Amino acid sequence: MSRQIFPFLVLLLVLAFGLSLAFGSVSIPFTQVVHILLGGTPEKAAWADILFKFRLPKALTAVLVGAALSTSGLQMQTLFRNPLADPYILGVSSGASLGVALVILGMGGGGTALTFISGLGTFGNFTLALAASLGAALVLGAVLLLARRVQNTLTLLVTGLMFGYLASAVVSLLIYFSQPERVQVFSLWTAGSFSGVTWPQMNVFLPAALLGLLIALTMVKPLNALLLGDDYARSLGLNVRRARVWIIVSASLLAGVSTAFCGPIWFIGVAVPHVARSLLKTADHRSLLPASLLMGAAFALLADLIAQLPGSQRVLPLNVVMSLFGVPVILSIILRQKQLRQL
Repeated sequence: MSRQIFPFLVLLLVLAFGLSLAFGSVSIPFTQVVHILLGGTPEKAAWADILFKFRLPKALTAVLVGAALSTSGLQMQTLFRNPLADPYILGVSSGASLGVALVILGMGGGGTALTFISGLGTFGNFTLALAASLGAALVLGAVLLLARRVQNTLTLLVTGLMFGYLASAVVSLLIYFSQPERVQVFSLWTAGSFSGVTWPQMNVFLPAALLGLLIALTMVKPLNALLLGDDYARSLGLNVRRARVWIIVSASLLAGVSTAFCGPIWFIGVAVPHVARSLLKTADHRSLLPASLLMGAAFALLADLIAQLPGSQRVLPLNVVMSLFGVPVILSIILRQKQLRQL
C-alpha cells in the first residue's frame, strides 16, 4: 500500500499545482498555461503577467509551506510522542508573531502600518519576514540551549510552551495599546496567505525551506529509533541528545521560515501526518515523511485555490478555509480507515 500510494500523491500534487495556476479571479485555459510556461506567446498578454508575477510564486510558496509544515509536524509528533503536537509546539510561531507585532504595533510615528512598511523602499518587502525570522530565531535559540542541557523531553516540551505563552502575552499587550488600523494589519498577517512572497523573497525562502527539508530527510533513521523511546534509541547506538537537537533545528526552521513569509498557517502540521499514517498503515518514517511532504503540499494548494474563490474578486482567510473544508475531509479519511481495520 505504501508504495502504491506515491504515484497517486504525485499526480494529485501536479493536478493541484495546475489548478492553482489556471484558476483565480481570472481563469486561464490549461492549454494556455502550458503554452506560456514553455515560452510561447499567450492569446492575451495579461495572462503571462498574471501567471509569472502572481500565480507561479504563490503556487511554489504553497508547495513549500505545505511540505515544510507537514514534515515539521511529523517530526514533533514523533519526538514528543504526542499525536496533538504541531510545528509550533515549541513557541516558534509565537516568537515570529512577536517580531511582526513589534514592527507593526510597537513602532512610533503617525500613519498606518502599511504606509510605514511601504515607505521602507526595497527593504520593505522583507521587513515583516525579517522581523518574524528574528523572533522565531530568538525562541529557537532558547529552546536549543535548553535541549543541550536537559535529558527529559517532557521538560523541553513544557518549557517551549512557556516561551510561547510569554511571547503571546507580549503580543496581546501590544495589541491592547495599539491603534485599530495597525491591529487590523496585524490580524491580516495572522490570517495567513501564500500570495505575499515575491520572487526576490523566494531567493531567501526557497533555500531556507529546502535546507530544513534536507535535514529532516537525514533524520529518518533517528526518528524511527525514537518511536519506542529514548532508552531503546540509545540501545541502538543513537546519540539521543544530538538527534533531538537536529530534529528541533529542522522542525523549527521549517515552521519559522513558513511563518516568517506567510504568517502562521495552522492545521496542516497536525492533521496531514495523521492522514499519512492512516493511509499508509505504517509508522516507518521512510514512507511517512515523503508521503506527508507530498500530502501537505497538495493540501496547501487546494486550500489556497478554495480561498481564492475562482471567478470572484473575494479572497477568504486561508486558515479559515483550511479548518472549514479540511477538518471534515481529514476526519472522514481517518474514521474510514479505522472502520476498515475493524472489519
